[in-house]
Amino acid sequence: MATGLALHIGLNSVDPARYEGWDGTLVACENDAHDMARLARTAGFESTVLLTPDGTVANVTAALGDAAARLGSGDILLLTYSGHGGQVDATGSDDEPDALDETLVLYDRQFLDDEVQRAFRAFADDVRIFALFDCCHSGSSIEVPGGGAAAEGTPRHLPEPQQRQLADRDRGFFEELRRSLAKEAPADGAGPDALLVSACQDNQVASDGDVNGAFTAALLRVWDDGAFRGGYRDFHRAIQRRLPPTQSPNLYLTGTPAQDFLTQRPFTI
Repeated sequence: MATGLALHIGLNSVDPARYEGWDGTLVACENDAHDMARLARTAGFESTVLLTPDGTVANVTAALGDAAARLGSGDILLLTYSGHGGQVDATGSDDEPDALDETLVLYDRQFLDDEVQRAFRAFADDVRIFALFDCCHSGSSIEVPGGGAAAEGTPRHLPEPQQRQLADRDRGFFEELRRSLAKEAPADGAGPDALLVSACQDNQVASDGDVNGAFTAALLRVWDDGAFRGGYRDFHRAIQRRLPPTQSPNLYLTGTPAQDFLTQRPFTI
């Protein structure tokens, strides 16, 4: 029998000491993590939840590493993230046509899309990986252009003044990190086999809410306590129909996920 492990990350703020005085206060991200954990547990997943101060790079990396050590062929990883999304300059990178790396804004620093890829590459072949990111600029965060549309509620993105400050401060760190990640990447450039459904496109921002983020709220309505019966593409389209054009959820594949995985009902172990 297959095993399902889930990691749910929800950050209602970040450490202002690590973000030039900005604390990034949001309302609904911890609720999103709790609600996704309840959904996952009902579906049979063993869930780990990391909330605000525990949503650090070290804790996220360790939790994903533990899951990679436990899961084998035919098993499934579910990763959900609710918080701010960001972008950092990736000039010179061959895998970012817009010269921007998308990031998850974790409690202590931004986590590059390339770092997500590295964590996923540690999983055994034929482990199914399903990620749900409720944050801004998340269209290809598992891995476009700037000038995103406005969100209807509080946007879940790192504001431009802080992005500029952090870009200047951390440029050397991220350049060295990318060099290190490039050395670890497969020679053929292949990525892990994974499926991402994100809150918006890379050039859009996602809305926070009073109870859930707009994307997570739509997802929960579509799921309808397990009444939904379509596959992942149907799931994505149904969520998309419940959000305004300014926030268009993306379905993004990396590697070559098996067709029978893509046609499964979401959250199937």
